[in-house]
Amino acid sequence: MRAEPNIVVLTGAGMSAESGVPTFRGADGLWEGHHIEMVASPEGFARDPELVHRFYNLRRAALNTVEPNAGHHALARLEREWRGRFLLVTQNVDDLHERAGSEKLIHMHGELRKARCECCGAVMAWNKDLASGTRCRACGEIGGLRPHIVWFGEFPFEMETIMNVLKNADIFLCIGTSGVVYPAAGFAKEAARNPACRLVEFNIESTEISRQFRERVIGPVSVELPKFVEQLLTDTHRQAWLK
Repeated sequence: MRAEPNIVVLTGAGMSAESGVPTFRGADGLWEGHHIEMVASPEGFARDPELVHRFYNLRRAALNTVEPNAGHHALARLEREWRGRFLLVTQNVDDLHERAGSEKLIHMHGELRKARCECCGAVMAWNKDLASGTRCRACGEIGGLRPHIVWFGEFPFEMETIMNVLKNADIFLCIGTSGVVYPAAGFAKEAARNPACRLVEFNIESTEISRQFRERVIGPVSVELPKFVEQLLTDTHRQAWLK
């Protein structure tokens, strides 16, 4: 392992759930009687754009009711104080990591508070509602704006960058993810190609990929992650001092 190990972190829905971020998806997999694919796919958007916009407008508005939890703040601290390379990859589309102070961050599934124009390709910050009649601030066209979200059938963002950093990871932390959504569910195997990589899973229960991890921490992320980060930083600082 390098003197200043590289850390890659993956966070999933369990990270935001502890802040009270609503899923908008019922136990039956439906939203207001609609299959989730109807509001999270290019086909659904082409069929009923107003339905899709309403779904994401509600999700965007809900961000005003939640705050980062102690787990978000622990990762921001880890980024600030870690001496090696650090990258946080999140499956979440909220902005809680940013609000906690994270900067070295990739939203592989997009961001609720951004819109993308299918006419000119511009991506812009967006905190208000979207509708079919909304005009693009970049090109002026009407009807081309969509949520900057990766839908079913679309390829996640910045995958080449993510796979490259995973190859060089010395520590891989997988936090609050179900382990069933690919390609993120395959990140642990990718990191494990380095036999010296420390793989740690944080979750409230076992997942589909738990057996791939050499260490597992079961419990609330907002409780367990700050303790882990404190210990990791303490051990690293102590080793640096002894040198």
